[in-house]
Amino acid sequence: MTYNVFMPTRCILGENAVAENSSLFASLGKKALIVTGKHGAEKSGALADAVSALEKENIGYAVYNGIGANPLVSSCHEAGVRARETGADFILGIGGGSALDSAKVIAIYASNGDLAPLDIYKRVYSNPPLPVALIGTTAGTGSEVTAVAVLTNDETGIKKSVKGPDCYAAVSFCDPKYTASLSYGVTVSTALDAFAHAVEGYFTEKCENITAAYAEKCIPSLYSNLKALVGKTEFDPSLREPLYYNSIYAGLVINTCGTGFPHPLGYVLTENHGVPHGTACAAFFGYFIDRCRKFSPVKAAKFEEMTEDIEKVKETIASLTFLKDIKIDAELAHKYSARWENVTPGNFLASPGSLTREEAEKMLIFDC
Repeated sequence: MTYNVFMPTRCILGENAVAENSSLFASLGKKALIVTGKHGAEKSGALADAVSALEKENIGYAVYNGIGANPLVSSCHEAGVRARETGADFILGIGGGSALDSAKVIAIYASNGDLAPLDIYKRVYSNPPLPVALIGTTAGTGSEVTAVAVLTNDETGIKKSVKGPDCYAAVSFCDPKYTASLSYGVTVSTALDAFAHAVEGYFTEKCENITAAYAEKCIPSLYSNLKALVGKTEFDPSLREPLYYNSIYAGLVINTCGTGFPHPLGYVLTENHGVPHGTACAAFFGYFIDRCRKFSPVKAAKFEEMTEDIEKVKETIASLTFLKDIKIDAELAHKYSARWENVTPGNFLASPGSLTREEAEKMLIFDC
């Protein structure tokens, strides 16, 4: 068996990564379109640091701050138009997963003015995307190192991935200080997302050798940090650094291995019930780890060594998965599962024991 590991993004990790490596921006071009949400990039201090670095290198810039949570295809297309109008040579995404994912797709729209919004899913275009630089401000998505962007289709409201080598950033600046302004709730949800990435990726068949080393490095630390969050209403600042760096390791896991079925099932909760992404994935952790015990017992035993008794792990994750007023009966679960009627997601197939639409449908029944 051979192993294929590919991660071409240059990662600068550490305090003051942006300020001390501003010359890397100059290698990308003379003008940037900065892509952010409404508040996070500014509140974290990352936007100010980025602007200072660009000005130091005499790089012009414009700002597009129209990216929301679960970014819309239309917003990314609009930003691509803005990039062309402002003459951007590269895209600089600053924020959590929504802004970082969006930046990757905006770079494609920017260099291909003939693409209609939904053409992005066809994955056919003429010109290479603009270079992309990323600055992460949450400890969860791992988007800094993955070739994936998750967008929401305006017409259907359904989240769907765009992925491929063209979605890698040229450089990612990874400084945990930008996560300091996150609320307790966002910190918990994004930490759950990182844990989901590490665990779901670990139990795929692709997770061996190098990627297994990444997973086995971050899973114990992420779980320890999650346990430290249980029963709290405030956040211990000392956890910021390990959570962020381990979210990058978890990103390296899914970059090669992908995720399991909790991710596509979690999309249903996010799209229809407003559950934050990390929390939505964690809602299916119990189902997932039970199947791992059944169909992948050797890795499950190793996972238990890295964490603790699996039943206790399930209790810990459940205690941090704040679900409220979620009611999905059998009829509604059947309606939601229609999206998998004619196609079985790769996440289902990659999970231990695989997963059928019928099994997924039963997992979607909630009364919280």
